This record gives sequence, C-alpha cells and structure tokens, in this order.
Amino acid sequence: MDSLTGRTIANSMGEWYMILTVPPQRDEICHNRGMLETSTIGLVLALTVVSPEAPATANEILTSRERLLPLTTPLEDDAFLFAVYGDRTGGPAEGIDVLKQAVRDTNLIDPDLVMTVGDLVQGYNTRPEWISQMTEYRNVMANLECPWFPVAGNHDVYWRGPGRPADEHESDYEAFFGPLWYAFDHKGCRFIVLYTDEGHPETGVKTFSKPEAQRMSAAQRSWLQSVLDTAADKRHVFVFCHHPRWREGRYGDDWRSVHRMLKEAGNVTAVFGGHVHRMLHDGVIDGIEYQTLATVGGRLPEINIAEGHLHHVNLVMVRDAGIAIAAIPVGDVIDPRGMTAAHMAMVDRVTAASPRGSLQFEVGPSGRVEAEVPVRLTNPTTAPLTWTLEVETDDPRWGIRPDHLHETIAAGEEVIIPFRITHEGPLDAAWRFPRFASSALMQSGDRQWTVTARPHALSGRPVGVTAAGPGGSLRLTGGSDAVLVDDARIPLPDGPLTLEAWIRPSDLSGRRALMAKTESSEYGIFASDWRPEFHVWLDGGYRTASSETPLEPDVWQHVAGVYDGSELRLYVDGLLVGSVEGSGARGTNDFPLIVGGDPNERGGPQSGMAGHLDDLRLSSVARYAGASFTPDHALVADEETLVLLPFGSARGPFALDATSNNAYGTLHGRAAIDETATRD
Repeated sequence: MDSLTGRTIANSMGEWYMILTVPPQRDEICHNRGMLETSTIGLVLALTVVSPEAPATANEILTSRERLLPLTTPLEDDAFLFAVYGDRTGGPAEGIDVLKQAVRDTNLIDPDLVMTVGDLVQGYNTRPEWISQMTEYRNVMANLECPWFPVAGNHDVYWRGPGRPADEHESDYEAFFGPLWYAFDHKGCRFIVLYTDEGHPETGVKTFSKPEAQRMSAAQRSWLQSVLDTAADKRHVFVFCHHPRWREGRYGDDWRSVHRMLKEAGNVTAVFGGHVHRMLHDGVIDGIEYQTLATVGGRLPEINIAEGHLHHVNLVMVRDAGIAIAAIPVGDVIDPRGMTAAHMAMVDRVTAASPRGSLQFEVGPSGRVEAEVPVRLTNPTTAPLTWTLEVETDDPRWGIRPDHLHETIAAGEEVIIPFRITHEGPLDAAWRFPRFASSALMQSGDRQWTVTARPHALSGRPVGVTAAGPGGSLRLTGGSDAVLVDDARIPLPDGPLTLEAWIRPSDLSGRRALMAKTESSEYGIFASDWRPEFHVWLDGGYRTASSETPLEPDVWQHVAGVYDGSELRLYVDGLLVGSVEGSGARGTNDFPLIVGGDPNERGGPQSGMAGHLDDLRLSSVARYAGASFTPDHALVADEETLVLLPFGSARGPFALDATSNNAYGTLHGRAAIDETATRD
C-alpha cells in the first residue's frame, strides 16, 4: 500500500509494518549505513511528525484580586521532555516485567520520545535465540505511546556459538532495530546515536575489555563530524552511546578525540551512556554533561538507591537555556547529579563497614556451640549513622541474644556488641550458620539514605569432624547453590595450577560456572551452552582454553583445567579439547573458591551449574600434559594438593577436606550432599 499518509513494507520474516510519510513536517534520520528501507523497524521507531510552532506570546496573570504579590509567568519557549532507558540485559527473566512497568510509567509522563543506551536483548547467542529476544523486547516497547530510538550495545551484537558471521549480530540489529549510528532532529535539537562496539580496527574482534577494540572507525568518525557540522544552528545536541568510554581505563583513550569534536561543535549539551548498570553523574566537562544510567530490568547486585543500583527512567526537560534531569525509580524521584563520586565513596565506605562477627567459633562432632561473638559496629562517615542489625537463620535450634538491635554511632566512632550464641546439635543436614542482615541510615547531602549492607554469615570451623559414611556427591540446582572455600585456606602461589572435578551436569544452558574464583582475576572452569572453557587471568586479561564439543548431560565426566606457566589446557575425560598459550602474573582476589558457581562483585555465588559434582581438587602443579591421560576414578591428595573435597556424607554445613590443610568448604543456598548419587 502507498498513499499520502503511509506505506507498508515487509521484512525478511514476512512481518508487515506501516511507515508514516507525511512530508514536509517529518524529522529525518541521518546516517551512512545504507538505505533506510533496509532497516524497517528503525523507520517505525524513528520517524515522527511535528507541527510548526505558533509564535510565542506573553501570558498575563488574570485575577479580580488586588495583586499584593507578583507572580512569574511560565516561559514561552520550545520546551520539551524526553526519556532515557538504561540496560535491559543481564537480569532475571522477570526483568522484562520491569521494562513493561517502565513503559506504563512513561506513557503516564508522556514525553516527546524515548532514547535507550543499548543492551536491549540478552544476546551472546545465535540467530534463533536472538530473534526471540528481540521480538520480546520490541513487543513490549510497541506499547509506548511515543517514538523510541535504539542504541546498540555489546549484548545486542556479540555472537556466541557456532556459525558466527563476520559482523556477528550487526546485520540482525540493523534489520530489526535500525542503523548502528544515526541522527535526527526534533524541535530545533539534534539527537546523535553512536556505536561503541565496532571492534578491533584490524582484526574486527569485538570486546569491551581491551582498549584497542574500543575505538571509533574512520567511517563513523567522518559521519559524526558531518552531522556535527550540519547541526551548527541547533539549540542543543544530545549524544547517546552504550559504553561510557569517557571513563577510559579498559575503554582506552579514544574518547578524548571524540570529546574534542563534541567540544568544538559548541552546542553539545549532554552525553548519555549505559553498560555499567550503575547510575553515576560523571560531571560537566567543557560544558558537556556526562551521565551514566543504571538499568530498566537489567542485572543488579541488589536494589540500593544510595549506591546507584536501581531500575529507573531518566527524564530530560529541554529549554533554550539548558536541560533539567530527574531520575524516576518506583515510588521516588532522585536528582542524578547528586550521585557523585564523593557520595558513592561514602556509600562504599558504609557498605564495607557492615557489621561482622570477629570470632570464628569451633564446631565439634556433636554440633554443639556455646560462644560469645563480638560484633563490631563502625561509622566511617562525618555524621551520625544508625545501624539496624537482625539475625536470620534457617535453623531454629539457634539461640541468639540479642536477636536484633538499633544502634546510633557518632561520626568516626565504633562500638562492639557481644552476641551470645548457642546450639545444642546434632550436626545433621539441617545444621546451618546464622547470618546478620543489616542496614544503615546515613546522611548524604540534604537527605538521608538507607544503605543495605552486605549480609554476613557467622562462621565456625569443624574440629574433630569426620565423614560419617562412604560418600556421595554434591547436588546443585543452579543459581547461587554452591560450596565456598575460604581464600585464606587455599594459598595458591603464582605459577602452575590444576583445577579439576568429576561432574554430572543436568543444565549448562547459557553461561554457567562449574568451579571458579574469577571476577577480573584468578581462574575458573565455565560452560557456555554446554561447551566447557578454562580461564586464567594473566597480565591483566583472561586467557581461555575452550572446546567446541559440548559436555554430555546426566553423564559423569572428568573436567580439568591445567596451566603450566606458558600454556592453558582443557581436558574432558582425559582428552585434550582446547589449549592456548599464556603467561605472566596471575591476578588475585580474596574471594572464595566457589564450587558450582561464579563469584559476583561481592564474592557471593551466582550463575551456577545444575547437576552433581564430586572430587573437587585444586593443585599448585600442572598435573596433566600431552594429548590424553586416564583420570583417576577417585582423586587423591599429595604434597601439591591445596584442597580436595570428595563430598562424602553430609556433616552439617561442612564439605570436608581430604588434605591436612583443613581447607573445608561451606554449603550455600540449596547445595547439599546427596548420598544416593555416587559414581560407583
């Protein structure tokens, strides 16, 4: 159909869309990524109709009352409001409901348009999964009552899995979301969308962790200069991208030259980015305001507004003289300019000062405990701080006094509160450690903030506790189920290592950790859609040995990662399935070794495998070399063994160590010893 009011076009999937064409009152998309007709959804999202504005006239206050106090009339200018959405990806499936709520909220606010800052789909997959996720996101955004404009992020374009095309998901993105970079005008302002995942200029490899791959191509740079040059008469220019490259570090220093271009344009007002899932106002540089958004349904460590961890929509009011920005979370309104580096540093200090028991008590074979645990409460701020502390436990046999408290601490002071704890035993499968849940009410700026501190479990060490039976295996159901081995009990020197275990996986879809001590450091074995990978952090980056052959479901397999100082090797059932050269200093952290999971930024378990695991062994030597070896059915400890967890019969929360190092693990979440699941 073609007419004065619109036409319909179809994409390669046979879907039909109406494209409004009402010249001459139409904003146009400026880009150099090919014909507009190749980006059907981009047209649907981007084309918008505007009407000529009537001449401004001065308003007067009309009243029959005597004017005792003069009132200022509103500005008669071309003010308008637009919204900005943060990342959607990395969160749980219910994050799509957060996006739906954001759309409903936005419709109530009724801005002129909505911008995004990338990572619209989970991605990191092949085309069928990508199409499904794209359709889900697009269907939700179709409920917006105003136009919306996409930005491409790494999750939107990175391909993981077999059959990777040269441009990964770039073609898919442009077919369903629109050009990778483009610009349009609205009410005398220009909106510019940049693409920050073009990849290494020589190899084309896409990664956001290496500065050499975080550079703007000559083609995009030339285009950017052209749209800045033709925007000289615009009231404001706004720029949107995914990676906040102005922070440099692993993003390199390429943004310096981009910033010079924006500065020289003279009318760039603000730059918005995403990716880091934390709201932060990065300041005004040369008259250009830099703002990073958190999320709209994406992954967050927790909802903590004071830390900038929240789902929110930014609202931007545009006037001739400048802009006003407000962040709208559920039930509150925040000034994002208050989320400064100084504020974040204060929140981080309070979080790091979360109450902790300073005594590790002994747990004997009977499971009986009678101890006094001193808990330290500190105030690292310059104003009074009130701690709220509650004790949580899944084991009702604990006696704990006090079970909660509210304590106000003066600035820079600390107090020690003794907690009396008792447990009568026995040391059975229901025996679990209690934990502290705490929060602090702190003053920052002109308001108080509730800071949720890190949960802290009381800890004890087994003394004289031995396995009660011949053995079983560790049962994991995924997510945060895991066994944690404290870093202090496994002092692995820099150099060779072997990490291995027997596994019987039931679910390794997506990205799952089998055993890891990672977080931009250390080592771990993972699986991406069942394909195993061995990672070691060497000289500032991960080296990875990976296999294209997937692991088998519901079958016992031996998996081993070996690093000998010059090469990483990955073995499955004694066969070499992947190798890569690598050397240098291993980055370290103080997080626990997580058996059946991956450390998050606070050292807690996440992204775990589902299934069974047995005989976890970490060694300070490269045990295996060559193309093959025969793995031992039962791994044994020797002088190079740092920890060996054979996962025998359950003894309370402890996974007992078979070495003399007492490097025991602690069960977390629903992880349990399954005495019926053996490898015999």
